[in-house]
Amino acid sequence: MSVPAAPLDAPPGQPRKAAMAAWIGSALEYYDFFIYGSAAALIFPKVFFDESDPATATLLSLATFGVAYAARPVGALFLGHFGDRVGRKKIMVFTLILMGLSTFLIGCLPTRDQVGGLAPVLLVLCRVLQGISAAGEQASANSMTLEHAPPNRRGFFTSFTLSGTQGGQLLATLVFLPVAAMPEDQLLSWGWRIPFWASVAVAVVGFVIRRTLQETPAFTQQAATEGVARLPLAILFREHWADVLRVVGAALIASVSTIFTVWALAYGTSDSVGLSRSQMLWVGALANLAALGAIPLWAKLSDRIGRRPVFLVGAVGSAIMMFVYLWAISTGSYPLILVLGIVTFGIVYSAANGVWPSFYGEMFSTRVRLSGMAIGTQIGFAVAGFAVTFAAQIAGPDGDDWSSVALFTAALCVLPVVAALTARETHKVPTEQLGERPVHEPAGRETVAA
Repeated sequence: MSVPAAPLDAPPGQPRKAAMAAWIGSALEYYDFFIYGSAAALIFPKVFFDESDPATATLLSLATFGVAYAARPVGALFLGHFGDRVGRKKIMVFTLILMGLSTFLIGCLPTRDQVGGLAPVLLVLCRVLQGISAAGEQASANSMTLEHAPPNRRGFFTSFTLSGTQGGQLLATLVFLPVAAMPEDQLLSWGWRIPFWASVAVAVVGFVIRRTLQETPAFTQQAATEGVARLPLAILFREHWADVLRVVGAALIASVSTIFTVWALAYGTSDSVGLSRSQMLWVGALANLAALGAIPLWAKLSDRIGRRPVFLVGAVGSAIMMFVYLWAISTGSYPLILVLGIVTFGIVYSAANGVWPSFYGEMFSTRVRLSGMAIGTQIGFAVAGFAVTFAAQIAGPDGDDWSSVALFTAALCVLPVVAALTARETHKVPTEQLGERPVHEPAGRETVAA
C-alpha cells in the first residue's frame, strides 16, 4: 500500500526550527572538533609526543589534526549512503553522539609519560572517530535546512549550519582561554582535559534538540512517490560525477580555515614571534564573532545575486588576505594582527563559508543530496586538514617562512575558483527541480519504496 506524498512546503515555523537546530547542533559538534585543533597546536606536542625535539613533536601533533580529515571521506561514504536511505534526522543525531563520545574519551587518555608510545596511538583512534562523525554532520544539517527552507531563501537558512560551526569554534576558543592561562604544570597535567570532558554536556544538549526535528518535506515526498535510492552512491557517481568533482575542488577553500585556525596559532606563539597563547586565541575568538554576523549577510546576498559571485569573492579574497594576515603576524604587531585577522577570517573568508552550504547542496537532487555533499566536501576537507601538516613543513626548520605558507594557501584557492566558475547558478531554481537530469529516466531497480 503506497504512502501519500507529503507536501513539499514545510509546515509553518519548521524552516526556522530546522535552521536553529542545525546552528546549535553544528556549534556543539564543532566545539568538540575545534578544541582538538587548539590542543594540537598548544598542548599535545608536550603531552603525547617527545619533547626532546619540539619541532618534530609539533609536526606530529598537527598531523594528528589531519588524521580526522583523512577519515572523513570513509565516513562520508557510509553516512552519505544511509542519509539518503533513512533520512537526514537520524544521521544528525548519530553524528552528534559519536562526536561527543570520542571527544570525551580524548580527555580520559593517558599521556606519553604514563604509557609511552601507546598514548599517541589512542589519540589517533579517537581522532578518527571524530572525523567519521564530522563527515556526516554538515552534509546532513545542510540537507535538512535546505530542504525545509523557502525556495527564495535557501542561502540564508542553510548558512545557519556554517554560522553554527563558527559559533562552535568561538565557544572552543573561549573555553581554551582560561585553560591556556593556567600555570604550565597544571595545564599539562590535568587542565587540558577539561574542555574535552565538557563534551558530555555538548552531546546531551545536542541530542535533545535534534530529536525534536521533523524529517524534510523533500525527503518525505521522495520516499513516498519514487522511493528512496537503494544504492545512492551508484546514482550519484553515474549522474552527478561532475558536480562531485566540483564540490571536491571547491571544498579546498577550507584550507584557509585550517591554516588560520591551527598553523597561524602555532606560528604566532612560536619563539620567532613570541605572542602569548591568550593573545592568539583572542584573534580567533573575535574573528569568529565577526563571522557570526558576516555569514548570514553574505548568504542573504547570494539569495539576491547568486551563489557563484559571492563564493568567488570569498575564494579570491582569502587567497590575497592570507598573505596580509601572515605578514602581520611576522611583524609581531598585535593590533595589526587583530584587525587583519578579523578582516581575513571573519569577513572575507565568510563569503565563501556562508554560501557553500546552499551552493553545493543545490547541485544535487533530493535522493543523492546528502551523499553528494558528504563525499564531495569530505574529500576536499581531507586535503584541507593535512594542509596544516604541509604548512609546518613548508615553513622550514624554524617554522617562520610565512610567505611560503601564504603562497601555498593561495595555490589551494585556485581550484575553488575554477569549480565556482564552471558550476551552474542555481539560486532561482525551484527546490524540487534541483539536480534534475536533462532527460527523465523512470526509477528502476536502484530505487526502493520507503
